[in-house]
Amino acid sequence: MKNVTEFWNVNLFKGLQAKEALAAEGKSAEEIQTSIGETFKMEGDKLKHFINAIDVASQNKDKLHRVLVVTYAEGEAPAPKSVKVEEHHYVPAFIKEAPPAADKKDEKSAKGGRPQRGGGGGAGGDRKGPKSSPWGLTPEEIAAKKGGGKNKKA
Repeated sequence: MKNVTEFWNVNLFKGLQAKEALAAEGKSAEEIQTSIGETFKMEGDKLKHFINAIDVASQNKDKLHRVLVVTYAEGEAPAPKSVKVEEHHYVPAFIKEAPPAADKKDEKSAKGGRPQRGGGGGAGGDRKGPKSSPWGLTPEEIAAKKGGGKNKKA
């Protein structure tokens, strides 16, 4: 498969609206093609591919992402939903939806089967509250922790 060009859904839908508006005015196919070429600044093969891609987009409006213009080598099977015009195939590509996310409360972690908690980081340790100083314990707090005070002598 050789990619010739591609057209994104935004331009395709704008082109489709312009084509429908011009057709409603009673313009001929040649006039529509000329007007779209001037609007989107395309000519030659690129314009021909764009007009054909608009037709493919009109058939596949739901969740269309882009239309690829490709050529297949001998023996290659064309993609499903592709439309062959002359020697080129116009392949619509669609937006894939992500699977629905499960509620975090119901998720089980792979490690222990416990519900997964957010946050994390450092070691478990005791978390009794905020420290009084960012540089560690004061000498009085160290003495109190050991069980003795300043006035206590052994």
